[in-house]
Amino acid sequence: MHEETKEITQMILDAAKQAREETKNAPEVALGSAIEWPIQCSIGPGLEGAIACESGVGYVNGSKGWLVYRGYDIFDLCAYSTFEEVCYLLLHGKLPSAAELKDFKETLATLRHVPKTLRLMMSFPVQEMNTMAALRLGTMMLRQSKTLRDQDQWRPSPESAIASDEDSMAMEVPPWGDKQAVYEFKQGLGGNELEPNREVNLAASYRLIAAEATIAASISRLRRNKLPLGPDSELSHAANFLYMMTGRRPTPLEERVMDVALILHADHGMNASTFASMVVASTLSDIYFSVGSGIAALNGPLHGGANEQVLRTLETIGTPDRAEEWYRQAREAKKKITGFGHRVYKAYDPRARILGPLAKHLAHENSEGRRLYQMYQTAESLEKLVVADLGAKKKIFPNVDFYSGIVYKAMGIEPEMFTPIFAVSRVSGWTARILEYLENNRIFRPRAAYTGPLNLKYTPVDER
Repeated sequence: MHEETKEITQMILDAAKQAREETKNAPEVALGSAIEWPIQCSIGPGLEGAIACESGVGYVNGSKGWLVYRGYDIFDLCAYSTFEEVCYLLLHGKLPSAAELKDFKETLATLRHVPKTLRLMMSFPVQEMNTMAALRLGTMMLRQSKTLRDQDQWRPSPESAIASDEDSMAMEVPPWGDKQAVYEFKQGLGGNELEPNREVNLAASYRLIAAEATIAASISRLRRNKLPLGPDSELSHAANFLYMMTGRRPTPLEERVMDVALILHADHGMNASTFASMVVASTLSDIYFSVGSGIAALNGPLHGGANEQVLRTLETIGTPDRAEEWYRQAREAKKKITGFGHRVYKAYDPRARILGPLAKHLAHENSEGRRLYQMYQTAESLEKLVVADLGAKKKIFPNVDFYSGIVYKAMGIEPEMFTPIFAVSRVSGWTARILEYLENNRIFRPRAAYTGPLNLKYTPVDER
């Protein structure tokens, strides 16, 4: 499948071998069986530690540095698979046959053409917008141009609505609530008039996966005062994405590396953007709005954009020989070192294990030559310092953002597009988890612990 880029395959397999050797003594976690609800778990602020649902889409084991999609190890998928195949796997729960993969690729090729959406977008000042705001706008324009959802006859019937809190009444009964709400809203397969069944949602998921790449690439070009390019039906998803951004067909190396990057970002558990998209979907809003909420969450600097800051840090350090002094000063000032540490991983992030060697390879091959390779060497020096200082004691290692910026920069992509690339990939995970959750949908409705006063007496305004 990857005959022209065997060196990339070998880098990934070498990274996999190292990862498995380093974490072989980490504890296994017993998984795989259905949950008996309700369950008890320790919950921290921001729902940390809460179990919100069951999922067979993806799994992260932080202690062993595992990332698994539908049972398949991320190293194997990056070494042998393609982004299109991984999208099919996430959405359908199985790897496609040759015929199924051919049909899926042909469907995506057709759905990448969104001229009306692009015309609508171009009526807005995209050049002046945050790239993630522009991507969210494009997603809403896709919704408007490709669906009937905003027409009166397709609005939800008032008779099918419920009061805002009725579905949560069972939760209000301590300690666990009743088995079902007193007033429970149910419709088949998580649908309504706008999303009547899984097939309609699945078709929308295909469209979103295909079109987000076109929209993001067009944003990149509009920001550089260039007209959007239409997709090339002969190119893969990754190659098309690069072509529509740069205006030239990528080399086999560039295509393969972008394909690997998209696979690595496709899903990552119940992160903030995934949860945001699922919360919106659980209200039976449509899948376009749900994905739009995921894009909005990903825009936050605590979730997306760290790889941009990593590049700024490396540029500030300058050269490898300055890394030690910079790090010493940063530690004394108690600065957070962007690109290190993760809420889940207490081992080396498997995505960083793959992206690190790719960054080195691309930096060495890049036309900028010494300048970019020096940036990689600076990153390598900083990694050694941080891991030596904090790896054993605090389990802090590089995360996915540490090397991904160098990878994208080596392919000529501007930093403002780094987070949109994340979204172009993650839309596959968002939609897969939405489809899964809607099969047994229950609207998300956590509670807040009230800590305010009670029994205050109202004072008229002229007496205050």
